[in-house]
Amino acid sequence: MENKKISRRSFTKGILAAGSVFSIVPRHVLGGPGYTAPSDELTKAVIGVGGMGQGHLRYKGAKLVAICDVDKNHLSNTLKKVGPEVKAYTDYREILARPDIDIVHLPVPPHWHGQMAIAAAEAGKDIWCEKPMTRTIGEGIKLVEAVQRNSTIFRLNTWFRFTGNFYGMNTTVAPIKKLVESGLLGWPLKATVSGVTGFNWKFNWCGKVNLTPQPVPAELDYDMWLGPAPFKPYHKHRTHRTFRGYWDYDGGGLGDMGQHYLDPVQYLMGKDDTSPVYIEADSPVQHPDAVDVKPWRRIYMRYADGCELILDGANADKSAAFLEGPNGKVFKGFKSDIPNLMEKLAEFPDPAPQVTDFSEAVRTRQKFALNESNGFRSSTIINLGKIAIRTRRPLHFDPVKLEFKNDDQANRLINQPSRAKWSV
Repeated sequence: MENKKISRRSFTKGILAAGSVFSIVPRHVLGGPGYTAPSDELTKAVIGVGGMGQGHLRYKGAKLVAICDVDKNHLSNTLKKVGPEVKAYTDYREILARPDIDIVHLPVPPHWHGQMAIAAAEAGKDIWCEKPMTRTIGEGIKLVEAVQRNSTIFRLNTWFRFTGNFYGMNTTVAPIKKLVESGLLGWPLKATVSGVTGFNWKFNWCGKVNLTPQPVPAELDYDMWLGPAPFKPYHKHRTHRTFRGYWDYDGGGLGDMGQHYLDPVQYLMGKDDTSPVYIEADSPVQHPDAVDVKPWRRIYMRYADGCELILDGANADKSAAFLEGPNGKVFKGFKSDIPNLMEKLAEFPDPAPQVTDFSEAVRTRQKFALNESNGFRSSTIINLGKIAIRTRRPLHFDPVKLEFKNDDQANRLINQPSRAKWSV
């Protein structure tokens, strides 16, 4: 009998018609790594189509077959753009139950990232998640475990470690990585992230205090929007484009934009498998609900090997170098005090190649350049900073046990409580 390969879609139709209890058949189970039948193509769904979600509709490499949002206006407006073949949902769990969807995109508020990505991994889906990876360290730990336990492919949506001009540097990260690996700067390194070195912390992304409760709009399922977050009375400023200003959902400019800048810094310094051991913040007392009502001034972090990371929120050091070692400095615009830098760099090998095409990663089952493991570590840098500015005291962190030493208050912020029905 002729042995014919069948497509995933034909296979799933068959088992569903037979009344099989199996509802999830990941692509890589059907024909091994890299298998794609001639008539087959990757399929995707986008969960959250307001704001950032509109950009995820257009990423190439997979066919859009479903969208989901808790705001019916977002759904109806998006359906006008994507065509009749795309089905709309208001509950993301219905998308995860569809066996014909390979990839789920998660451009939802960060308080949903961990919950949805873990559920997607358990459903056998590959995942394209917005930054920051998770709102807490504890959610990140559980997400890494779920992705690796289910052998799914995970991508975090910040790309500066492998493409695009890096903030303020007028170059991609690759030549800066090459410089670090060359040893020309020496070791250990100090990195300073500030407006002086090219980054804007966006303190204007702050919350509002003493919000007066408002009626929930008819088109919004506010209970579903909150999901795992603690219940707070509805106010327009808490949701959609301004949610970043509240601790329950994000962490202001540091929480939301920080991973764009700090992930490449982590990569440059070779910290993809560890975290700072000492963290200290210079910050006014923070509001318990609203973020950055009084902006933090400085966060200092130190690694076990002596490398330092300074987040200068006040732009206090007007002469700061982006990277500094015992033998030289690199400033904004990729300027350096090392004579003939580019000529010297030409003598050294380029950085190791990375898998930077997500569709390729899905088809070949190779880890994407920014995946659950290194993404967790750069997300942890952000979450350590958020905890430091909220506790306002020196913190000692164990990067192996992933907990603070002798600090119950800080450790409580690793696993913040969720509403019971959404607990991960």
